[in-house]
Amino acid sequence: MKKIILTVLAAFAVNGAFACTSAIVAAKNTVNGRPLLWKHRDTGEENNKVERTPAQNGNYEYVALYNASDTALVDAWMGYNSTGFAIMNTASYNLKNDKVSYKDMDKEGVLMKRALEVCSSVADFKHFLDTLSRPMLVEANFGVIDTEGNGAYFETNNYTYKEYNLADTKDGILIRTNYSHSGRVDDDGMGYIREQNMKELVVSHLKKKDFTPATFTEDFSRRFYHSLLEKDYTNSGEKWIIDQDFIPRRSSTATTVIEGVKPGENPLLTTMWIGIGYPPCSEIRYVWLGEGGVPEDLRGLGKNGHSELCDTVVARKHKVFSIKRGSGKHYLNLQKLYNAEGTGYSQVMKEKNKKIYKEGYAKLEKRRKELRKKK
Repeated sequence: MKKIILTVLAAFAVNGAFACTSAIVAAKNTVNGRPLLWKHRDTGEENNKVERTPAQNGNYEYVALYNASDTALVDAWMGYNSTGFAIMNTASYNLKNDKVSYKDMDKEGVLMKRALEVCSSVADFKHFLDTLSRPMLVEANFGVIDTEGNGAYFETNNYTYKEYNLADTKDGILIRTNYSHSGRVDDDGMGYIREQNMKELVVSHLKKKDFTPATFTEDFSRRFYHSLLEKDYTNSGEKWIIDQDFIPRRSSTATTVIEGVKPGENPLLTTMWIGIGYPPCSEIRYVWLGEGGVPEDLRGLGKNGHSELCDTVVARKHKVFSIKRGSGKHYLNLQKLYNAEGTGYSQVMKEKNKKIYKEGYAKLEKRRKELRKKK
């Protein structure tokens, strides 16, 4: 019995590293009338990269976020394809209700890669899940959007799923962390405080209907707000805080928003906005399909498949989490991110990213005009 308990705990310890915060926002709530799919990724893999896969063998072209170590690009952790279909996931820990071994699980990345290859809509993805062989070897909340403004979460385990459709919501927003709303209602699952953080942070934006990709990458993914403690530490002036239940965490490796298109627009105008590495320290990049659509410093062109930008950002992160001995890894030097002098990493990057967003939208408008001419 002791051996069995230890095995289960070990499995959970590994899986527990895969914890994310995410949201789907309806077009009616955004400044430019286009839907948003956001994932703040947490994982044990510190180094991430972005790569493009061209159309081949009847599959769609797509771009996706991968672990740097994934040289064969087996597991896609968020991405979109040439039809404008986009997908991401958050791990769930209250859905699994079978005897499938934990060592055979965690195939979410494989599933999402295949979905990017063959799906063109939310309806397609639902059919895709219906036709997969069982067990699916997943326990996750899959979030998807398409070019018709549809959005949904599919809370999925080895044999079944439950769909939560964006159109059925009162406010036009869906939020998921690391438990499923259709799962066990006891104390299983993770991310309850992070979900509440999000619920409180989005209120003002829902009233104003002013969501943009920057709302997520520049605010929520850099905000040290704690709903249970009822305190926002971001500009508190404190030096050391405990890294627990904020949206950004030591295990955070990317903040990614896929901005969809309006119905009838060319799906190639779909844009991925990403802050890779540790989000509070990261610069934003914009990603498109086609040759040269992925900036080289996001790609895994370095040693061991590392992204140049990710390495730069991770080096900054290690200065934020500078204590290595004992339990020091749980302590965050907030002054490295926000300080009275305005020289913190987050403060400097947020100013720089304003210019990057402006540049990106200018290029996107140019891209829009070019695509119209090709019609």
